Amino acid sequence: MMSFPIWLPATLLAGGVQAWRTAVQRRVSKELSVNAAGLVRYLYGLPFALMLLGGYRLLFPGPLPSPDPLFLLFCLGGGLAQIIATNLLIMAFAHRNFVVGTAYSKTEAVQGAILSFLLMGERLHPLAWAGIGCGVMGVMLLSTGGKRTGFLRALWQPAALCGIASGFFFALAAIGVRRATQQVGSSDPILAALIVLVVTVVLQTGMQGGYLLLREPEQMRKVLHSWRVSGQVGLLSALGSACWFTGFATAPVALVRIVGQVEVAFTLGFGHFYLGERMARSEVMGLMLVAGGVVLALMGSL
Repeated sequence: MMSFPIWLPATLLAGGVQAWRTAVQRRVSKELSVNAAGLVRYLYGLPFALMLLGGYRLLFPGPLPSPDPLFLLFCLGGGLAQIIATNLLIMAFAHRNFVVGTAYSKTEAVQGAILSFLLMGERLHPLAWAGIGCGVMGVMLLSTGGKRTGFLRALWQPAALCGIASGFFFALAAIGVRRATQQVGSSDPILAALIVLVVTVVLQTGMQGGYLLLREPEQMRKVLHSWRVSGQVGLLSALGSACWFTGFATAPVALVRIVGQVEVAFTLGFGHFYLGERMARSEVMGLMLVAGGVVLALMGSL
């Protein structure tokens, strides 16, 4: 069916790396504005993205592909959607803790399934849809913290609005990336993913960097002065995006995002051990539901 050995480990690795990157980026966001904190992942990630592409080309030399004219348009659209999603996620962190902010954004899985069906005609097995439902229930439990306050009522909280909107734009970004990899014109999905990564990060650095220079020039100095921590964000961002893009190049967007919910498990770990946030019983229960959803999705893909 699909390149199972490629997309699955890439997605699992992407979830772990992204959780690590988000934890580090939250430290940076305490000293920078929302736009400046978002820029560091692109500005400092670009050199590492170039190294990844260059290293891959050295290991697997061959003729360069000739992308379709729509290639740049999909890279631009996906990159802009990712910028908006990242800014919204950082804003969600300002309202509630690290774990909850990320959990709200994980509604991206169901949003991605619906959007990829409407925009790309991608269909999922019933087990995969069951996995989405199970995962969403887990996210709901994580988001409300096990309180009696209903999920629908919690939706009106600022953290929920920012997190769910973040998930929507992350889903759009994933669709843009998948379409871009399809326009590269290469039979090698990893090469296609790395080319899309480099082009997209170049565009993102220009877009958000230009905005920062025009609207918040004083923040640019802070971005440059934070190179020690921001460099870590850039490295982890490049590695995580390379894995995500490889997954999108070789499997349906919704399936990659469902399995990518394992990021919540890594997030709980980083929130507990790296940021010192306590892990509640409801978070453990929510995590088990998310894990069950991932298993069902994998069963539906076999």
